[in-house]
Amino acid sequence: MSHLSPNHRATSRKSDDAYLRELGYEPVLTRRMGPFGNFAISFSVISVLSGCMTLYGFGLSTGGPAVMLWGWIVVGAMVMFIGAALAEVTSAYPTSGALYYQAEQLGGRKWGWYTGWLNLLGLLGAIAGIDYGAALFTGALFNLQWGFEPTPGRIMVIFLCILALHLALNLFGVRLVSILNSISVWWHLGGVTVIVGALALVPSHHQSSDFVFGEFVNNTGWSPLYAAVLGLLLAQYTFCGYDASAHLSEETTDAQVSASRGIIHSIGWSWLAGFVLLAGLTYAIQDYAGTVGTATGVPPAQIFLDALGVAGAKTLLLVVIIAQLCCGNAETAAASRMVFAFSRDGALPGSHLWRQVDRRTGTPRMAVLLSVVCAAVLALPSLYSPVAYAAITSINVVGITPAYAIPIYLRIKNRHRFQPGPWNLGNWGVTVGTIAVGWVVFVTVLFCLPQTRPADGLVSVETFNYAPIALLVVLLLAWGWWRKQGSSYQVPAQNFDRSAATYEDEVV
Repeated sequence: MSHLSPNHRATSRKSDDAYLRELGYEPVLTRRMGPFGNFAISFSVISVLSGCMTLYGFGLSTGGPAVMLWGWIVVGAMVMFIGAALAEVTSAYPTSGALYYQAEQLGGRKWGWYTGWLNLLGLLGAIAGIDYGAALFTGALFNLQWGFEPTPGRIMVIFLCILALHLALNLFGVRLVSILNSISVWWHLGGVTVIVGALALVPSHHQSSDFVFGEFVNNTGWSPLYAAVLGLLLAQYTFCGYDASAHLSEETTDAQVSASRGIIHSIGWSWLAGFVLLAGLTYAIQDYAGTVGTATGVPPAQIFLDALGVAGAKTLLLVVIIAQLCCGNAETAAASRMVFAFSRDGALPGSHLWRQVDRRTGTPRMAVLLSVVCAAVLALPSLYSPVAYAAITSINVVGITPAYAIPIYLRIKNRHRFQPGPWNLGNWGVTVGTIAVGWVVFVTVLFCLPQTRPADGLVSVETFNYAPIALLVVLLLAWGWWRKQGSSYQVPAQNFDRSAATYEDEVV
């Protein structure tokens, strides 16, 4: 569906920066990321070894194997529509602000403002979800190795240590982030191959294809239909974060094409790898009930243990944990660029702090710090609620997915004044965008609904889905801050006389 304009040529750093100036921004970030690195960051953020693995237990109870496998196919197809439509808009506006900048250009200042706050909520929720998932798997590995009991308090300590690691790595600069992401791509693809290969070859017993593609399980207390659509969360949560390619576009060469291709290719390869991974795991289940109620805290660890023994389980858990750490590191980079860009336009409280760029590394270090701290706060309810992790992942979905749809919707609404970039959908743009927006409306409503029905029918602290509360709080904060400070929010498209000195003052 996509095509490049005939006169497109490889864009040099000079022309990348020249186009950024046309969009109203003076380049201050370091452009050291190539096309593969840009693809790699979105592929790493999607991370099938993070999303599929950490929510696999959720999927076992909300629809079971049938919903996981068929849901993956359906959701992946719909996400390709979203990704293609978003890639087209990104090609026209390749800035670190990404979604909110695009919305502002196509719809006006308020559209950009609220899109930015939703995008920020989703990105911060993603850091929390990814790193907390890595903490759960690390706890499972420690359980097998030393008999470690993965209590909520201990998992929280591991989670905070992982956040600190990602904070440190992201302070070194985008070059290190790009190298780690490139390694992450091959680690993910190799990891899926090793895991699926081991689960296919070693155990003597496998589930039938009828079980893998047809077994329906409902442990939610809700109706079968409701449980089935809830089960889509596994796939929809995993397919989040591909806007990372757009957020890193100011640090990417040939950004108008590289960022768009990064979005599409990351979704496509993740779609294939995730399906293979989910199928491989499900075929290898030895004891369904034992897998759901595993003492390790994470069902995939029990699958490894039952199918491969303790040594094999430890090895594969280590493969998964390293992939999850790469994923969280990439997401921290993407979220911090969003914080930097939003602060650059005066949209966050304390913007003068968060838009500072380190002169030596070219990294928005304070934005990295804020991103990590906010992710830690979002995960705190996990100390008290057994369903909080599903709520954290829902926060990611209900924050970032609408933010994807807003610039797509505005591109459709204002199609006659939209000027496509070199990567575009041609005459298919409106059709693809319409399908994408419709799907986003559906999943946003879905994941604000309760996920587990208590036996007594009364929702409690332990079973409450606090994702819509987080969404409401952020929207109220955005509304209140708009009332107080909205006049200072001015993206450069409406203020082209900003000089380089404006940003040089923020480089420390």
